Amino acid sequence: MSSVTDQAEFQERANANQARLAAALKPTYDVIVCGAGASGSVVAARLAENPDVQVLLIEAGGSDDVEAVLDPGQWPVNLASERVWPFQAITNPHLNGRAIPMPMGKVLGGGSSVNVMLWARGHRSDWDFFAAEAGDDEWGYENVLGIYRRIENWQGAPNTQYRGDSGPVWVEPASDPSPVAQAMLGAAAELGIPTFDSPNGRMMEGPGGAAITDLLIRDGRRHSLFRAYVQPILGKPNLTVLTDTMVRRVILDGKRATGVEFERGGERLTIGARMEVVLSLGAIQTPKLLMHSGIGDQAELNRVGIPVVQHLPGVGQNFQDHVSFGCTWEYNEPIAPRNGGSEASLYWKSRPDLDAPDILFCQVEFPVPSERTAALGVPEHGWTMFAGLAQPKSRGRLLLRDSDALAPLEIDANMLSDPEDVRAAARCVELCRELGNAQAFRPFVKREAMPGDLKGEAMADYIRDAAVTYWHQTCTAKMGRDAMSVVDGSLRVYGVEGLRIVDGSIMPRVTTGNTQAPCAVIGERAAEMIRATHRF
Repeated sequence: MSSVTDQAEFQERANANQARLAAALKPTYDVIVCGAGASGSVVAARLAENPDVQVLLIEAGGSDDVEAVLDPGQWPVNLASERVWPFQAITNPHLNGRAIPMPMGKVLGGGSSVNVMLWARGHRSDWDFFAAEAGDDEWGYENVLGIYRRIENWQGAPNTQYRGDSGPVWVEPASDPSPVAQAMLGAAAELGIPTFDSPNGRMMEGPGGAAITDLLIRDGRRHSLFRAYVQPILGKPNLTVLTDTMVRRVILDGKRATGVEFERGGERLTIGARMEVVLSLGAIQTPKLLMHSGIGDQAELNRVGIPVVQHLPGVGQNFQDHVSFGCTWEYNEPIAPRNGGSEASLYWKSRPDLDAPDILFCQVEFPVPSERTAALGVPEHGWTMFAGLAQPKSRGRLLLRDSDALAPLEIDANMLSDPEDVRAAARCVELCRELGNAQAFRPFVKREAMPGDLKGEAMADYIRDAAVTYWHQTCTAKMGRDAMSVVDGSLRVYGVEGLRIVDGSIMPRVTTGNTQAPCAVIGERAAEMIRATHRF
């Protein structure tokens, strides 16, 4: 838009349109999308491109028009606000009995409105694995690369092989990155790790490397996937966006999804879906809603007294998340964070025999301790290597505590339960220390604050105390063809017509890197398949 005035006028018209649509809800829509996060925003917007298709997009949270959302530097504030679900895993014996907080977005834009704005496409091997699990080459890397080119509005050096420049998603390399971000690349080079112009391209087709990060920041403001896809079309008459609306269950007629039941303003309502119901609530709320709708493991549903409609034992299983172990250095002189405070990324291998990276490093330009490691003493001015496992082997699960749709789940994240993860974590922290203590950082660093030169059980104890979520909860309703799969290659829930899952739940395994960009691809693919099914 040409000016701030134009933007303000558009926003005023869009808000008035949405207020009218919300005040006169239809009894039935063509498609109901539950969840306006990274994937839900994409699929709803793409379906609403057809003016003859009525789309209802339901979000449990509120508006994203909040300074803590729009200002890139304030993203940590969101993680302890009303803009997240305050999820917490149960105590984990593999983490010295700690119970890890696991907040997830509860606001227009979901995680893409509260996260650190990194755009990480995933590794070639991730997408080829998805294709193999789904039995569909359209999930493979070459096709997905084409989707990324289509959706990106790339602001870096032109590269027609890997980047697009006319899509809705504004992607730019970190602007004027901090000298410590440049030092990260210098340290990688000292260790023989290759550096690249971008983390999205050749770097993620081989063993990995280091690069200045790609970000969803436009004109100094967060450019979430809701802002990229939905915001520009809020004036359309065929897209209704409901905020502060909690979906309780999917309405089923036999084994066909026909609508949803939700609570809004203290009132419980039911609205029908002529074509499909789409669940895009994230890897915790999506399986929860499935189970409360009678879709899940028969024994689990029976345990809490929910009648079984479709036995799918994989619902809530296969829980994955990138687990991080922060290592922190003190600055010689304070350096203010730039671009949200995370401008350099590195992906590498914990073992030389691997053919793809299994550990990831996001440099954070301020200290990020766990509640345990904070007690070791955090420097007032410092930076953290927020490094962790890109391909964890440990698997968790979600369990219902109650038949009440508003009751919280039990989240057994089960981090570091697999001995292979413990070995990879030790190498991850070792590499953190090699990087942070390299020559490239010496002009900026006074000392290594933590962990220091720990060995054996002392290092293992530090890892258990330092472990925190990367906020990449995924994989709890996985796509595949085995008995534990919940959706097929078209994201349709097995045994239930008219119901698809479109979010990070469907990942067979977590992608290598931040999950926002892959969730956009999931939304794009779902929209293609829904349009093909219903021929619009």
